[in-house]
Amino acid sequence: MYGLVNKAIQDMVCKYHGEDTWETIKRKAELEDIDFFIGMDSYADDVTYRLVEAACEVLNTPAHEILKAFGEYWVNYTAEEGYGELLASAGTSLPQFIENLDNLHARVGLSFSELCPPSFECEHQNDHSMKLHYQSNRKGLAPMVIGLLHGLGKRFHTNVDVIQTNFREQGDPHDIFSIKYSDSQSNDQ
Repeated sequence: MYGLVNKAIQDMVCKYHGEDTWETIKRKAELEDIDFFIGMDSYADDVTYRLVEAACEVLNTPAHEILKAFGEYWVNYTAEEGYGELLASAGTSLPQFIENLDNLHARVGLSFSELCPPSFECEHQNDHSMKLHYQSNRKGLAPMVIGLLHGLGKRFHTNVDVIQTNFREQGDPHDIFSIKYSDSQSNDQ
């Protein structure tokens, strides 16, 4: 994965748990010799997995909760790290943005030559629900997708309910999420 992911993990931990906790996580992940992550550099996936595993131990939190929180955090983090315009170009609503995720990753791949992005396919059920098919070479990241969808819901002022219905980790060909969404403003009236 790219250093941008590891930098985001660091930023999230420092923001919510402090620098000392981050240093403890780095030590536990046996990454204490890395002073900082370079966003555009590629790192072995193992580095990211070790950070998450160490964070689970240090924060006494299950991996699925950390990954979900990270997914939600990632949406704002990338916008603030200079990718806001790119995110804005992918859509003006939650369903439109989700439809364009593969195109967004293709554009990101122009800058990140070793990018190995997941693939997303939408299956619209009606005006307020869809199934999202998620395929990735990386294992165990489905909870991050749930967090991403909640983060995108906040970005687009949309209430989002996500339920994972198919689990690659349990033998299904890929992960599938059932997503129900509604404009949060319509619920305020």
